[in-house]
Amino acid sequence: MNTPTTRISLPVEWPTLIIAALCYGGYAVATIAYGTLGPVASGILLILALTLYSSLNHEVLHGHPFRNAALNTALVFPALGLFVPYPRFRDTHLAHHHDPVLTDPYDDPETNFVDPAVWARWSVPRRALYNFNNTLAGRMLVGPVISMLTFWTDDMRAVLRGDRAIAGAYLFHAAALIPVVLWWMFVVEMPGWLYGVSAWASLSILKIRTFLEHRAHTRARCRSVIIEDRGLLSVLFLKNNLHAVHHACPQLPWYQLSDYYAARRTAFLERNGGYAYRSYAEIARLFLFRAKDPVPHILWPQDPDTVTETPAAASEPVL
Repeated sequence: MNTPTTRISLPVEWPTLIIAALCYGGYAVATIAYGTLGPVASGILLILALTLYSSLNHEVLHGHPFRNAALNTALVFPALGLFVPYPRFRDTHLAHHHDPVLTDPYDDPETNFVDPAVWARWSVPRRALYNFNNTLAGRMLVGPVISMLTFWTDDMRAVLRGDRAIAGAYLFHAAALIPVVLWWMFVVEMPGWLYGVSAWASLSILKIRTFLEHRAHTRARCRSVIIEDRGLLSVLFLKNNLHAVHHACPQLPWYQLSDYYAARRTAFLERNGGYAYRSYAEIARLFLFRAKDPVPHILWPQDPDTVTETPAAASEPVL
């Protein structure tokens, strides 16, 4: 199957700018009108805006909507999502796009799999926690805690070892968070607890997308899923539910993914070995309380001597 080798986009991608306007517009209404809307309506609107904002971050790191990287970064400079520095999301996600290492417990920064030898050394309670995390309900409830604690811990260890790039990413995050987001919260007088809960809830929604994006398979092209959902979640995820298409054509902007897939549906399903689902509703029905995959990587060597370091696998995708 032929895939485009250059980005198919406009000099300025207006559909993505419209998404940015929706993100910031929804954010403004949710925060400014908190006193009128009340905590429930305001919180729901803020959750939707922050979830869409995370998907906008994903578009930006792939080079949209401008041809200029500085302009793209400026578009998502305010750290609305609170928890993940944009430069860290950018760097880890682009590393994840090296498809030959997809699901690798050590080399894929967004893997959900663990080296079986490491798994064998874990305590029974920790195994139970991670087994629950491999259900959709668990991924939404405990997934954000597991991923963020592991992500922050690994980053702080790197900073203490002298990694200036990661330290710089957190300084960037502080500059985007403290004088912008926290100041705005003070101005509009939205309770910090409501903002924090909404930001955390948006992480839980994003876990629906990342839950089964990748599977263990001997062929890299068969590791990424296609979810043919066209509902609200597909919009909030900016069509990234067509994940195999995104990995095959990471330069395509979100608004071209559906048509590109529809014109090549049979070829894509053959290419990824038929790893596909009709909708997120189907996924919830199948895996809400049942694990789709085991936590230890089923294709990884069982020899304890293969363990060389703490696996990245414990740090599933943060966004």
